[in-house]
Amino acid sequence: MKIDPKLKAKLKLKQNINEVDVLKNQLARALADYDNLRKRVEKENEIIQKLAGLKIIVRLLPIHDMLVKAQNHLKDSGLAITISQFEDAFKDEGIEKIKVSIGDKFDPDLHEAVEVVNLTKDNNLKGTIAEVLLDGWKVSEGPVIKHTKVKVYSDKIKN
Repeated sequence: MKIDPKLKAKLKLKQNINEVDVLKNQLARALADYDNLRKRVEKENEIIQKLAGLKIIVRLLPIHDMLVKAQNHLKDSGLAITISQFEDAFKDEGIEKIKVSIGDKFDPDLHEAVEVVNLTKDNNLKGTIAEVLLDGWKVSEGPVIKHTKVKVYSDKIKN
């Protein structure tokens, strides 16, 4: 049996249209995959840059601590300016000092107890900060990169 050429052409046209639709869908998916990949790579690059910056800051924090200790003894205006510039640079990189005061409740997520002070009378101070020894630092809205070193009041010290 012979197929009508017009019918054959119509079938071929339908087949081509179906192929075009399939190819269009594949192209749309490929473009979406490419866009998702591009966004993921951009995000990963941002994270890598932040981590590289954090690595440098973590190395600079002990230097900052030494300058602060020197400033506490020397009261030098040049040191004060240098410390301020360090802290401005940290802030620009999204690093902030952990705010802590004497009498605050000890928080192991933010503080590191390096010494325990014996309570003699006021048990209400138990588990609170007796003295701040070294400032702690954290990523703004993020993890702690250096815990605040503190002395903590306790009533469980044996003499």
